[in-house]
Amino acid sequence: MDQSQTPEGYMRNAQGHLVPLELVKPIDQERDRLVRELVAVAKSLNASLIAGKAKMFGDVAAFVELSAEQYGVKRGGAKGNITLPTYDGAYKLQIATAENVMFDERLQAAKTLIDECINEWAKGSRPEIMVLVQQAFQTDKEGNLNVGRILALRRLEIADERWKAAMTAIGESVQVIGTKQYVRIYERVGDTGRYVPIPLDMVAV
Repeated sequence: MDQSQTPEGYMRNAQGHLVPLELVKPIDQERDRLVRELVAVAKSLNASLIAGKAKMFGDVAAFVELSAEQYGVKRGGAKGNITLPTYDGAYKLQIATAENVMFDERLQAAKTLIDECINEWAKGSRPEIMVLVQQAFQTDKEGNLNVGRILALRRLEIADERWKAAMTAIGESVQVIGTKQYVRIYERVGDTGRYVPIPLDMVAV
C-alpha cells in the first residue's frame, strides 16, 4: 500500500484508514519500518535480476549470431540449448529452453485403456506396474498431472495391444503450450573438473 499519500503524524492501516501515530503501538511502527526497509532491498535485487537476465540473454543471442556469421549460417528462432565455456574452462554459461506441455482429451482415452489392462492384471502378478500407473495419474494440490511420470509409462515394455494403443494416445495427446528459457552459470571447483552452479535464487544462497 502506498504510504506516500499518508499525512504526517498518521499511519494507514490494512483497511486504508488513517490512524494517529500516537495510537499505533511502537512495536507495530517498528515492524512496519523494518518490512518497508527490506521490501526496498528486495525490489532493488529484483530490478538487478531483471536487468541481469535481459543482458545475459541479449548478449548471448548477439554472440551466437556473430559466431554463426563466421560460417555463413543464419540462425532462426530462439529454441535450443546453448553452452558457452570460458577459454580456460573455469566457467560455463548455459541457456536452456524448456517446453511447457499439457495433455488434451486423448489422455482420458489412454487412461481408460490403461485401466482395462490394470483391472485384468490385478488378478496376476504385476503389482509394480500397477503402482507406477497409480502414481503417474496422481495430481498435485492444484489438480495438475505430473507430465514426466505419465510420459515415463511409455518406456515400459508391455506387449498388450491395449497398452500400446494407450501409449500412442499419450504421445499424441501432448500439446506444447509455450516455452521458457533459463540461464545457468557454473564454476569449476577443485581438481576434479566438477562444475557447480552459481546460485541466482535466494533459497540456494
